Amino acid sequence: MNEIREVEVVVTGAGQAGLSSAYHLRRSGFEPERDFVVLDRSPAPGGAWQFRWPSLTYGKVHGMHALPGMELTGADPARPSAEVIGEYFDRYERAFDLRVRRPVAVRAVREGDSGRLLVETSAGTWSTRALINATGTWDQPFRPHYPGQESFLGRQLHTAQYAGPEEFAGQRVVVVGGGASGTQHLLELAPYAAATTWVTRRPPVFREGPFDADAGRAAVALVEERVRQGLPPRSVVSVTGLPLNDAIRKGLADGVLDRLPMFDRITPDGVEWRDGRHVEADVILWATGFRAALGHLAPLRLREPGGGIRVEGTRAVADPRVHLVGYGPSASTVGANRAGRAAVRDIRRLLAQDRPIAA
Repeated sequence: MNEIREVEVVVTGAGQAGLSSAYHLRRSGFEPERDFVVLDRSPAPGGAWQFRWPSLTYGKVHGMHALPGMELTGADPARPSAEVIGEYFDRYERAFDLRVRRPVAVRAVREGDSGRLLVETSAGTWSTRALINATGTWDQPFRPHYPGQESFLGRQLHTAQYAGPEEFAGQRVVVVGGGASGTQHLLELAPYAAATTWVTRRPPVFREGPFDADAGRAAVALVEERVRQGLPPRSVVSVTGLPLNDAIRKGLADGVLDRLPMFDRITPDGVEWRDGRHVEADVILWATGFRAALGHLAPLRLREPGGGIRVEGTRAVADPRVHLVGYGPSASTVGANRAGRAAVRDIRRLLAQDRPIAA
């Protein structure tokens, strides 16, 4: 029988949220491997950033907030963001001796003995008093189903599989999705494609003017209210709208961002609407977002009737041993940093009820 290793805290995921949590555990006196362990499914440091397409250079990244305790300085804006941020995360893990174990897939978290949780993984089982779940969304790309989808003779891919605009050269491309990724990919591939069509469920909302701190707090509050009610979180972008920057203005002027309502079915050679309109396509690119990767938590039965996990701060209301960071309102780089700190603070209180941890 495999040995079960005991720790105080297991952190699942080593993206921004997971590394922030590990940093604050270290700052609070927890020792890696002895008191806590960080398990990461990815093959290398960098979280979801390591999988970004090469043409997304660091200079094109908006809102990348530094990890706590170490700034990201001197990065070449022309280098791929996957390389820049992957190297930064690697330096960070080594600087704070976080000892991330990878690649480790977390398969299930279930109830153990004496009030502990059992974390079952591809690298064995850990018994823990608390769990910081920072698994993000990258492993759960969402692609809705439409009638006729299986009949399409062209290529269908999600933006998670996007490798760059060159692969669409000379092809007729339908881009589905009204979020930031939909517009970014559409604008990037349009000069290469033979034709593009933009399709969204709702009319896009473009935001004029600066997005100040008050507007940001209001947007986060709307997302936070959903998770308080046990509803699946929506992205912050979904409630803020799309910033009307120079690239968007040019796309609107050039007709690249002429949006059509959602089609009703997919045909072997394209997509069509009830009114008889038909658009031929070689590729359908689904820019339809991601869902939180929480399947491993299913044995704990944390989901509410609304389909989400009810969260107060970062704590799962149904189980105070479980904290979700990078989930819902903390699914931004700055939000993930704050959530990591808050989760560790609450976990210290929880553990101190039985056995204090040295400051």
